[in-house]
Formats: sequence, structure tokens, C-alpha cells
Amino acid sequence: MQLSIAVDLKGQVAIVTGASQGLGKAVAVALAQNGAHVVCLARNADKLASTVSEIEAAGGSAEAMSVDVTDRAAAAAAIEDTAKKHGRLDILVNNAGITRDKLMRGMSDEEWDDVIATNLTSCFVCCRAAAGLMRKKKYGRIINMASISGMIGNPGQANYSASKAGMIALTRTLSKELVSRGVTVNAIAPGFIASEMTAELGDVVLAEVQKRIPAKRVGQPEEVAAAVLFLAAKDAGYISGQTIVVDGGMIG
Repeated sequence: MQLSIAVDLKGQVAIVTGASQGLGKAVAVALAQNGAHVVCLARNADKLASTVSEIEAAGGSAEAMSVDVTDRAAAAAAIEDTAKKHGRLDILVNNAGITRDKLMRGMSDEEWDDVIATNLTSCFVCCRAAAGLMRKKKYGRIINMASISGMIGNPGQANYSASKAGMIALTRTLSKELVSRGVTVNAIAPGFIASEMTAELGDVVLAEVQKRIPAKRVGQPEEVAAAVLFLAAKDAGYISGQTIVVDGGMIG
């Protein structure tokens, strides 16, 4: 899917976590297409290289940083090093996330901890590191990738739903702390989006899911990336503390 939405991000520096595939990759590509230099963070160096190659082949500017965002020191250092290297950090997209789905009665402590650490704690750590840099410049855009699961809950996703609900609450709180300094903090809550994760559901389950979506289809990663571009724009400076739902009308 080719994006037609355009914003002016020339000269800006963006960090996207979980940029090696899926939504993160689509967001990184979209930001680069609109002029930002994108620092792509993820654990898988090979997949990150693919993201960067795609961006550069289209004439964009990007670099890869192989980082495990659950390593708090490494995640914070990656953000600080980026700002030091480029002299600025304008946009942070916290997209890194995992699932460990299981009904609560069978969910292990490790499955709970892994999801909370990757989805929520890393978001807090990255926001804290970026906010200190952005406040000094009196400008910044922080965008947290939540989920409709964090708004309505989902059986078998106690850990995932809790992590995404936490991201939404964190977004609202940080907005109140930062917006007066020119730093907006918003969240996006995708529904069912075509990705490796949804593909694992299988055709039969996906067909049933689509019946519940008023749009009668799953979304495309680029449709989520379009929402990111909107929130990343300079003109979106009076929008903060909000959660934009991108779900084909599923939760109304």
C-alpha cells in the first residue's frame, strides 16, 4: 500500500523501536519518506538491515541499532547516543512489543514479566530518556503504539492487554508533564492489522475476525503509519494525551 499522506519532517531525527518488521517497519519507512532520518531499533540485526536497505533504496536516510529494549541501560543509551550523534531527537515511536498469549490460569510469571518488560517498561524507559532531551529543545513528538486490547481487554491476553492499557495511561500522564514544554505525547491503538502476528491466527480465525470488523477487512500497516505521520507533524502541536484508534470501526 502506497501512502499519499505527506508531512514535512526534513531535518528531523526519529527513533522507532521494533523497526525490524510489521508496524515498526512501516512506520520507519513512512517517516523516512517524509524527510526524517530514522534510527531503527530492534534485536534482529538482519531484519533491521532489510528495513534500512528499503529506506535507502527509496532515497531516504536511516541507520540500524541492534538493541534489546528490555535492557534498560542499553535502551536509554541508544536514545542518548542518537541525540549526541545527530545533535537532536525530534520523534520517538515506541513500537516494540511481544505477545505471550495464554489464559490467566495457565500464564506463568515469566510470560507475564516478559510482556510487561518489553511492551510497557521499555516504553517508560525510552520516554524518560527522550523527554529529557526534548524538553531542553522545547520540541518533541512521542508516539506510543498501544492496542485496542488495552481498551477492551481480550481473553488470553491478560499480560498484553495490561501492558497496552498501561501505555495509554502512561501517555496521558506524560502528556500532562511535558506538553507545556512543547513535547506532545500521544498513543495509537491499532485493531487487527495485517502482520506476522495476525497471520499466525490462520485463515479460519481471521475470516471470523473480519466479520466482527465494520470495515470487513484487517488494516494495513501503512494505515497505522499514516496516523503516526499525522501525530509527528509540527502542525499537530495542540494534540496531546490522546489515543487514536485505528481499527476499522471495531470498537466504535
